[in-house]
Amino acid sequence: MPLSDNSRGALLMSLAMAAFACNDALVKSITTELSIAQIMAVRGLMTTALVFGIGRYLGVDMSWRIITNRFVIFRVCCELGATLTFFSALKRIEFAAASSIMQSLPLAVTLGAALFLREPVGWRRWAAIAVGFLGVLLIIRPGPEGFAPAALFAVAAVFFTASRDLATRRVSADIPSLSITLFTSLANALLGVILILPMGGWQPVSGSTFGHLALTSLLVFAGYQTVIMAMRSGEISFVAPFRYTSLIWALVIGVLVFNEHPNLSMLVGAAVVIGSGLYTFYRESKRQRALAETAGMVLEETSAGHGTGSKP
Repeated sequence: MPLSDNSRGALLMSLAMAAFACNDALVKSITTELSIAQIMAVRGLMTTALVFGIGRYLGVDMSWRIITNRFVIFRVCCELGATLTFFSALKRIEFAAASSIMQSLPLAVTLGAALFLREPVGWRRWAAIAVGFLGVLLIIRPGPEGFAPAALFAVAAVFFTASRDLATRRVSADIPSLSITLFTSLANALLGVILILPMGGWQPVSGSTFGHLALTSLLVFAGYQTVIMAMRSGEISFVAPFRYTSLIWALVIGVLVFNEHPNLSMLVGAAVVIGSGLYTFYRESKRQRALAETAGMVLEETSAGHGTGSKP
C-alpha cells in the first residue's frame, strides 16, 4: 500500500532528524581530539567538495554572483555563528541537554518573524513562545546550583539559527538552494582555517577521526536534502512537528553512547518546549485554514457578482 503524501513527509522528516542527531553525536565524540576550528575546517572542506560535485553534475548555477546577495551574506554569517556556538555547547554540556535547548528553534523563528518580518502572531502564540522559553530555563537551570554557563552557547545557537532561517525566507527564489549550501559550507571551512591557530593549532587526524568527519559531511547533506523533500511531500502543519523526533534520538544517543542520565528538570523543560512548539504549529495551521476559507468565500462572492452582472 503506497504511503500518503503526509505519511511520506513525516517519514522523511524523521529520517532527517535522525541524520542530524547522528551528525551532532559524531561531532561531540571528536571534540576531545580536535578543536572546534579544525572540525569546522575539515568538515567544511569535505561538505564543499561533496556539494560542488553534485552541483556540477546537476548543472546548478554556482557562480560567485550569488554571494553578492545581501540576504545570502547575512545567512552565511548567521550559519557561522550557529556552528561555532552549537559546537561549543556540544563540547561542554551533555548531548541531550544541547539538543533539548535547540528544540526551541521553531519558537525563536516565530518570535523573529513577528518582530522583524511583521508576521501576525496572536496572543495565544505569544503565550506559547513565553512558556516555551520558560522550558528552556528549566533545562539550563539558572541559579547558584546546577547552572552550566556553557549552556548559553546552545541558547545563542538557537538565535543564530533562527536568524539564518528568517534570512533564508528573504533570499530570492531564483538562487538555487544547493548554491547557498555550497557557499555556506565553504565559509565554514574558511573560518575554521582562520581560527585553527588561535584555538590551539593543527592536531594530527587519525584514520578513525577522519572517517567520523567524512560521515558527518554526508549526514549533514542527507539531512538537508531529506528536510527539503519532507516539506515538499506533505502539509507543513502535519510534517513540521516531526522535527521533534530529534529529541528522542538525542536522549537515546545520550544514554547509550555518552552514558548520560537526564534529570527531571531537563525532561520537564524539554516537554514544555515541545508542547509549546506543537501548539504554535497548531495555531498557525488553524490561521492558515481560516485565511484559505476567507479567500475562498471572497472568490465565490466575486464570481457570483460577475455572473449576476453579466445577465441581460
